[in-house]
Amino acid sequence: MAEYYRSYVLVAADRESLAKGAGAVINELHKALKRYDLQDEIQIIETSRLSPSVQRGPELIVYPEGVHYVGVYERDVDELVQEHLLKGRRLERLIEVTAPLAADTELGPAKPKETRIVLRRCGAIDPESIEDYIMTDGYVALGRAVTEMTPQQVIDEILKSGLRGRGGAGFPTGKKWQFAAQVNNPQKYFICNGDEGDPGAFMDRRVMESDPHAVLEGMAIGGYAIGANQGYIYVRAEYPVAVRRLNIAIGQAKQMGLLGQNIFGSNFSFDIEVRMGAGAFVCGEETALIASIEGGRGEPRPKPPFPAVSGLWGKPTVINNVETIANITPILLNGADWYASIGTEKSKGTKTFTLAGKIRNSGLIEVPMGITLREILYDIGGGIPDGKKFKGVQTGGPSGGCLTEKFLDTPVDFDSLIAAGSMMGSGGMIIMDEDTCMVDMARFFLDFCQEESCGKCVPCRIGTRKMLDILERICNGEGEDGDIEQLEYLATQINTASLCMLGKTAPNPVLSTLKHFRHEYEAHIYDKKCPSKVCKALLRYEVDPEKCVGCTLCARRCPVNCISGDRKQPHVINQALCIHCGQCFNACRFDAVIVA
Repeated sequence: MAEYYRSYVLVAADRESLAKGAGAVINELHKALKRYDLQDEIQIIETSRLSPSVQRGPELIVYPEGVHYVGVYERDVDELVQEHLLKGRRLERLIEVTAPLAADTELGPAKPKETRIVLRRCGAIDPESIEDYIMTDGYVALGRAVTEMTPQQVIDEILKSGLRGRGGAGFPTGKKWQFAAQVNNPQKYFICNGDEGDPGAFMDRRVMESDPHAVLEGMAIGGYAIGANQGYIYVRAEYPVAVRRLNIAIGQAKQMGLLGQNIFGSNFSFDIEVRMGAGAFVCGEETALIASIEGGRGEPRPKPPFPAVSGLWGKPTVINNVETIANITPILLNGADWYASIGTEKSKGTKTFTLAGKIRNSGLIEVPMGITLREILYDIGGGIPDGKKFKGVQTGGPSGGCLTEKFLDTPVDFDSLIAAGSMMGSGGMIIMDEDTCMVDMARFFLDFCQEESCGKCVPCRIGTRKMLDILERICNGEGEDGDIEQLEYLATQINTASLCMLGKTAPNPVLSTLKHFRHEYEAHIYDKKCPSKVCKALLRYEVDPEKCVGCTLCARRCPVNCISGDRKQPHVINQALCIHCGQCFNACRFDAVIVA
């Protein structure tokens, strides 16, 4: 096999792409290359998602030309190999006309207004090749740290950069490292939190799957800085590709002497293990994560003592999330001043976000701190599809808050989002349009938090259940006078008395929607109507007699026989029997059934 290849074919092989048929495309590519005797000239690289175009089918990029093909299925592979890889002619019918979501390097442009630091290699290298990582300055920062810098100098550089934790709380990373380094204990641990549980979030998964060595190198630098010799990467079991690639990367780094004993010939030794979680959202909280690694139930404990003083097995422990760790090597390579020049005064660097919900360009982005919500949603996200009106954006995951149109020009940074009544969180953004019921949305997020409560403390275990019961009654048309006041009271008590941040922030979606959309709650409770026509129990289906032609199709589809009328005569719906299933609305071909 050739050491260098004439062409490289990067195929998106993330979970969504595989579900669209990428696995069959990869298999057929290997067969076609062998069929045309190209296997020694062309290398196939499985990588992460390349663009938002995965909705149109499997995608791939052919380098060095940088041609981006979208909607490539198994049946297209033979033609593509013949035309592009054998004859050198582009297969025009499959070419993506927009720029790919690749790293901002010589391999392709990033999307406008993006700044790629954490994601700079994602989609541009083979994640299972340590050689690819090394060719892009991999492990240079680690070598510089352990051979040219003292642990305190490393910490000082991170402090000077202004890097804050990307897991949600935004605590200064350098300070956390400093606390652990000052504790006099021969055994310390460094943990990477890859337990990404927010609905619609996959920032950390992308990095672990596409650039695993960046996580290992950042952890090793952190271990050197605080005096740890053992690291753990805690990954949810639902990320099997990430787990496999991290383990491959660990094996490769050990084989090259970049992990293990006497790294770079120094006195520093550091090893890493991958530990899998069972998908408990609460294990994203650092003390619950520690309990899980120790083999116990994933439940938080009171703080102090903080993990930096007494963490894993009672030893000093630093926990940073994947994105935070991925920022470490660029800071040491380019300098703290370079990093601090990006972003705002109190929120330095970039932040990755996932755009989900009612947005034209869903997917993963990385932008400098301080960019506005409007720029993210419209300039990068492409705005709301189908000409619908923007209604709100939930930032910070299920524990965050909903921001309305008047906040679109708010800078996206830690302090500005908190001042607006939301939070940065880990970086999930769920966009809602005019058809979204905000009461139902609050119910959805609270249901998630209640389901994920570990149950250790009463305010979270019982309080969120009580709030959810009220919201479910409201959505079912059974809301009562005083429900809004009861929700506000329970939210205050849960926030004050809960043990960990899951409980303290669980009421946030309810409070923020009450603040901005109180009229929707009142409509549900007092008018027994859902303004967005989402809550099924509050919908009223009626037949417009002027449009009804008496075809009887609606009556035949009705599961409870509540529609009556003679053939070729207007029909009537018996509201006392109607179960609001919507079958009549879906069946009518003349738009005679209306939703009141």
